[in-house]
Amino acid sequence: MSKFFKRILYFGGFFFLLNSCDKANILEKKVTSTEKIQQEVPITPNVKMALIKGGEYQPFYGEDSTLVRVEDFLLDERPVTNGEFLDFVKKNPKWKRSQVKEVFADDTYLKDWQDDETLPKNADPDAPITFVSWFAAKAYAKSAGKRLPTLDEWEYVAMADEETSNARNKPSYSAHLINLYNQKEREKHKVQLSKPNYWGVYNMFDLVWEWTDDFNSIMTTSDSRTAEYDDKGLFCASAATSTTDVLNYASFMRYAFRSSLKANYTVGNLGFRCAKDAANTTK
Repeated sequence: MSKFFKRILYFGGFFFLLNSCDKANILEKKVTSTEKIQQEVPITPNVKMALIKGGEYQPFYGEDSTLVRVEDFLLDERPVTNGEFLDFVKKNPKWKRSQVKEVFADDTYLKDWQDDETLPKNADPDAPITFVSWFAAKAYAKSAGKRLPTLDEWEYVAMADEETSNARNKPSYSAHLINLYNQKEREKHKVQLSKPNYWGVYNMFDLVWEWTDDFNSIMTTSDSRTAEYDDKGLFCASAATSTTDVLNYASFMRYAFRSSLKANYTVGNLGFRCAKDAANTTK
């Protein structure tokens, strides 16, 4: 079953790459030809960061024996909220719905907002922000003096349940996540209503999918903490073409979702949280 499943993923990824990379090259040219974005005005969101002690973990992608080293880092204890992103766009008008450039966000960017500076009707300011592109999420993180977490950092934290840092061997772990993923309109709930995991991090699964810096690419530099990647790889579906744990369907769902994204896409249940190198800050 494992070999058969891997073959399906490899062939599916190959044909997807042929189509997506042509589009990626066009989009990349547009991005590089667009005038350089001005530096963002700083913001100071009131959110605690959890210290994540690094270690090795076996990712969902790659060869069976692959172990990836994750260094110590800091991660926001919850996703970025509607209210926080509203503050960001007020201070950085180029990220308002009416002013954002098409190359940085598609036509559904902040589509549920009533206008440039008014949240959706009946939206909770403490619910996670959605309908934001990867470019907008990166700009927000930079404005906050942070960055987006890498895919490996996010998945490393995602292994935890409330009691242990790695709960993937528990029979109930994947089933519980799939049940959460199937809940409708979960993105409209407030942050931090559920219990935190082992690391003190809230809402890894129960509210929104989340952008990572290298959201659909496993082609990173030798030191993933630098968050420097080949931009072309970010637009090509190079992840989820192989798997070490075909039984962990919840992980497969995440990688399949990420591989379908482009950096300017916005989705109604896709948000983000920020990270920071532990060496560059104090807790």
